[in-house]
Amino acid sequence: MEVPSLCKQLYHQELGALGTPFPGAGSLQLKKTGKILTEFLRFYEDQYGVALFNSMRHEIEGTGSPQAQLLWRKVPLDERIIFSGNLFQYQEDNKKWRNRFSLVPHNYGLVLYENKVAYERQVPPRAIINSAGYKILTSMDQYLELVGNSLPGTTSKSGTAPILKCPTQFPLILWHPSARHYYFCLMTEAEQDKWQAVLQDCIRHCNNGIPEDSKVEGPAFTDAIRMYRQSKELYGTWEMLCGNEVQILTNLVMEELGPELKAELAPRLKGKPQERQRQWIQISDAVYRMVYEQAKARFEAVLSKLQLARPAMEAVIRTDMDQIITSKEHLASKIRAFILPKAEVCVRNHVQPYIPSILEALMVPTSQGFTEVRDIFFKEVTDMNLNVINEGGIDKLGEYMEKLSQLAYHPLKMQSCYEKMEPLRLDGLQQRFDVSSTSVFKQRAQIHMREQMDNAVYTFETLLHQELGKGPTKEELCKSIQRILERVLKKYDYDSSTVRKRFFREALLQITIPFLLRKLAPTCKSELPRFQELIFEDFARFILVENTYEEVVLQTVMKDILQAVKEAAVQRKHNLYRDSVVMHNSDPNLHLLAEGAPIDWGEEYGGSGGDGGSPSVPEVATLSEKRRRGKQVVSVVQDEEAGLPFEAGPEPSPASPDSVTELRGLLAQDVRAESPPPAGPLLNGAPMLESPQPESPQPVAAPEASSPPASPLRQLPPGKAVDLEPPKPSDQETGEQVSSPGGRPPIHTTTEDSAGVQTEF
Repeated sequence: MEVPSLCKQLYHQELGALGTPFPGAGSLQLKKTGKILTEFLRFYEDQYGVALFNSMRHEIEGTGSPQAQLLWRKVPLDERIIFSGNLFQYQEDNKKWRNRFSLVPHNYGLVLYENKVAYERQVPPRAIINSAGYKILTSMDQYLELVGNSLPGTTSKSGTAPILKCPTQFPLILWHPSARHYYFCLMTEAEQDKWQAVLQDCIRHCNNGIPEDSKVEGPAFTDAIRMYRQSKELYGTWEMLCGNEVQILTNLVMEELGPELKAELAPRLKGKPQERQRQWIQISDAVYRMVYEQAKARFEAVLSKLQLARPAMEAVIRTDMDQIITSKEHLASKIRAFILPKAEVCVRNHVQPYIPSILEALMVPTSQGFTEVRDIFFKEVTDMNLNVINEGGIDKLGEYMEKLSQLAYHPLKMQSCYEKMEPLRLDGLQQRFDVSSTSVFKQRAQIHMREQMDNAVYTFETLLHQELGKGPTKEELCKSIQRILERVLKKYDYDSSTVRKRFFREALLQITIPFLLRKLAPTCKSELPRFQELIFEDFARFILVENTYEEVVLQTVMKDILQAVKEAAVQRKHNLYRDSVVMHNSDPNLHLLAEGAPIDWGEEYGGSGGDGGSPSVPEVATLSEKRRRGKQVVSVVQDEEAGLPFEAGPEPSPASPDSVTELRGLLAQDVRAESPPPAGPLLNGAPMLESPQPESPQPVAAPEASSPPASPLRQLPPGKAVDLEPPKPSDQETGEQVSSPGGRPPIHTTTEDSAGVQTEF
């Protein structure tokens, strides 16, 4: 399929703007991209039928996981601003730094406005950045090293002008191996730390772009990615499995296309090293955006075709489910008889001895992270309870609970949880098992930390709301809060243990299965085609030899993995429930409470709710009041600055905190000013789970907790209510995304002309 003409025009404009002719580069890109997409989409079509069959079989046969004890929030915290503040952004067209008023809404797309006045007047944003696949750099040295490595032979000599000069010592750079880079700087180290935590949360969320509730399209896509890369002899984890399907597919194309383009164009770049680096970044970004559009069109066309064919495929599966299962089991038995002796020897000699080391490396930081989640949840609820005793009572409860409901989405308060995963290393093992990066495991564990925190908070909210219906006095309320807290902590311990054990199993599979497949490939892979004749033609869309072969290999190592995780569960330091003390749906009535409408603490128990200028407590308002208050920015994380960092205003900006400790102190002061909690350091941890029945087993006490799970053989991928619908990040991460004039319509990729005006293409 031909690339849209606008993208072609953009590509040639980008190259022409560099003043360097590159004959043949465009045709190389088109031909190579088309070839890669055609080959991948063939894998995707094959995997779609397998994923559909597996999904329908699971619905009929699946026993499912143990019943979760905590509730989960069915209605997310929409229309919340996670963070708002000021950033100084570098404009590449005129090489100048400009102030930008920035918002991070609940969908984690960084929205940049000309200034705060533009936001208040509902002027469309200048840009929205989808940060999937990006890395945050906090020094120019880090950035220059990556840029130098991306284009060999262009390392600047000492003393020469760098590619970019930052006006302060506190830069934040969003770096991508193929797409456009974004340059920001802050006035103080504290501001840098704060924005780094916020942007890292954006990256973590956007990287996890394939919905987990997608039972067919999601597994089909991730399996197709794996199968395609294995066909190119690329096993192991892949660091660029980031974002939604089109972004991942674009990264897949660029993984192959980038080196060829570099070999073709790099020798013809002219000028000093920093100028050649700048040219290459612009070329790479232009190609990335062009590939994105081509991948989007091709993928959507194939997906539409498959969705149209799905009803007919489902009818065949329902009619012939038993025959398909019998046929697959017969195929698996034949493959097992062929490869089992070789696979068992490989597992015994090359995998089994290393499983405990891998598991220990994963468990230690994950356990610490979940312990942090537990600690911070306990501290926040305890502080709230003390406030109820000492000040305000039930009259201030809505304000306290509104803040607590947003705890899991507070990047700064959750940061100490996430940081526990940073020391994760697989020293020696990483090279042996071809793990390109541990980031996939870190981010997956961090995402589960946030989910478990939100589940604990939501369960606490629900139980407390039920208790308030009894009209307790202040003293009775305080006792109830303490009792509910203990109940939720026990439930949390059980759920987090279940999640972590599943995570460890799946992480071990993700590390070891590609290694085994690579080891077995020379002697086994060439023999697989002969098994195709065992599959009936009518069932060929739902049974693939390659998938069945992988399942057999998985079974050879699964016993060792399950045993290793089971043994780890009895170690007190990991705080894992033993299988012998698992609780089965011990609190059925609790889940009935989650069927009602979401709790709005601001409306029910918010008291006065704050004045019009206060961004502290979300309120439920009529449509007319929403319009009146539409200019307000109300954030989960409050920004202390009143003005822009490099711009004179009617009022001077308060001095920014000079360290993370001071920042947390200011945050604590802000909380005390609105809902005074006792002073204390910010802590995070992992709560424990309970059964309401007295005979329920108690968890194994431990100082540490471990990390949640991911699906086997797939990459582990990623305020107050604002009354205006916040702009959503476009799924086209091909550079900055901006809205068309006149409100907040669909986002389009844009550039800026020399006057700094966004221009659509």
